[in-house]
Amino acid sequence: MKFILYPLLILVLHSPLISCKKKAEVENIYTYSSQSKQAFVDTMQKHLDAVSNRDLKTLQSTMAPNGKMQLILPKSPIIQGVSGFMEYHSEWFKDSSWTFETKILNTEIGDRFGMAITEIIYREPERNGRSYFNKMIVSYDLEKIDGDWYIIKDHASSIKASTDVE
Repeated sequence: MKFILYPLLILVLHSPLISCKKKAEVENIYTYSSQSKQAFVDTMQKHLDAVSNRDLKTLQSTMAPNGKMQLILPKSPIIQGVSGFMEYHSEWFKDSSWTFETKILNTEIGDRFGMAITEIIYREPERNGRSYFNKMIVSYDLEKIDGDWYIIKDHASSIKASTDVE
């Protein structure tokens, strides 16, 4: 009986330590230095500003050098890869009439991956005879590659557009 109870007692006594360690390990996934957070936010803002300014060169610099990228837009098939993303934006940027207001709402940043939630208001002065707007929530995933942050996913959800039927 003693031989059975002793291992059981050891297991019970050490189980809180095991669970505390695992909890700490999970929490450490989301720890980051203030320098890493600033680099993440800087990359995100650089990307948003590049879209607002129709700056393809700067936009390209925020893209992963390994070509990894997904662009997910409402009512559209997924656009895969950096080349597809850049081709889409190259066509879109030819229209100089729209504006794009951005705000980073929140971020979650880990050692290698992070995500940002943004609010974007897209406007056109005229679409089908009327002014047009689309308020969106856009989530971005970033990956740290060789010490720098890059956009690897852009997923836009339309919240309210001027063409919505009420």
